[in-house]
Amino acid sequence: MEPLDVFTVRDLRQRSGELLRDAEQGRLALITKHGRPAILAVPFDERLLSLGLHRALALELVEAGRATLSQGARLAGMPLVDFIDLAGEAGVPVVNYPPEDLAEEVERAR
Repeated sequence: MEPLDVFTVRDLRQRSGELLRDAEQGRLALITKHGRPAILAVPFDERLLSLGLHRALALELVEAGRATLSQGARLAGMPLVDFIDLAGEAGVPVVNYPPEDLAEEVERAR
């Protein structure tokens, strides 16, 4: 799971270039004020334009491992089954299972 970059309001003067680079790379960032979350910076990309904020954000969070499929579906305002279809269409894997764990599970099932 990729860490979420956190910027304070004061950081923005000195680190605004870093925030923009992160956005260009498709990374979410959190901006805090007095130690509390204030703004979630979401990259403005094709996914956001085509799907809307809630669905694009839900896919980003699921893809980064920061939300489960059911949490993503709730955020997107969709039934789970439809969200899984949306994730597939967007190329977001819905199963994140290391190959060695999968082999172990298959072996147990036999």
